[in-house]
Amino acid sequence: MAVKTARSLPWARVEAYRASTYRLHLARRVRTLEQAIAYVRERGFVFFWPIQGVELPSLWTAVTGLFHVPSNHDHPGHVTWGWKDQMLGQKRWYYAKVLRRKGTMISPEVAPYFYALSENYGDPEEDYLTQYGEGKMSPAAKAIYEVLLREGPLHTQKLRKKAGLGRELYQFGKGLDELQADFKVIPTGIAKAGRWKYAFIYDCVHRHYPELPQQARAIDGHQARVRLLELYFRSVGAAQIGDIIKLFGWERDDLEDALGMLESTGLVRGGWSLEGQKVEGWALRELG
Repeated sequence: MAVKTARSLPWARVEAYRASTYRLHLARRVRTLEQAIAYVRERGFVFFWPIQGVELPSLWTAVTGLFHVPSNHDHPGHVTWGWKDQMLGQKRWYYAKVLRRKGTMISPEVAPYFYALSENYGDPEEDYLTQYGEGKMSPAAKAIYEVLLREGPLHTQKLRKKAGLGRELYQFGKGLDELQADFKVIPTGIAKAGRWKYAFIYDCVHRHYPELPQQARAIDGHQARVRLLELYFRSVGAAQIGDIIKLFGWERDDLEDALGMLESTGLVRGGWSLEGQKVEGWALRELG
């Protein structure tokens, strides 16, 4: 039996593609808040800062061209922090810890596709109890969510206390991350509270974005994965299945169905090997 040989895709070609979509060239760097907003809409979704070991554009990289975040606080790239805080609650982009439970910026047009893949199906003020009963929500997340449902937006100092997690900093943080990743809560502002006079204000997603559940209702899981995967490939150019699962956390069968759909449209092709790697990957057809 003949051994199938994977097509070779030069790594330099992928790097050149990402240099454009990541805005690595000095002339194309993001320099203003309005350009930052436009960049998020252009890409569909990006990380706030680059995440080691996970391939995706970030706002930081689009501003600085760097793939790491320097520790010195006076670095000019840290203007991104101010933009993020300034835009909380403004709905120019959706910001929360979503992908890999890291800071993610999502365009308003793309947010419904993420929401369609969450555990939110019907009434956000009741269905979470089913989720909790099935073991899909932690006790800390349930306590935090119920406080926000009952009392409205709160900054983290008050929220932690009212949720009975005043001394449970780790569990509180994990619960908040869990709720953000599942599109249940979102930071909507900054309060001068706590030791550093800086604390996020959180609210329920369905209250801050009342249109989002309705927008997502018309999108099924397959459609959502196809759309997000299309945007992903348009950003990174090429990827292996393991990379995609690592980012999105999807089941392999669901991912392969979405890849098949994108292949049928002519957007991507499978069977590529990057610089002789043994694991085959997928790439935009235009790169091959």
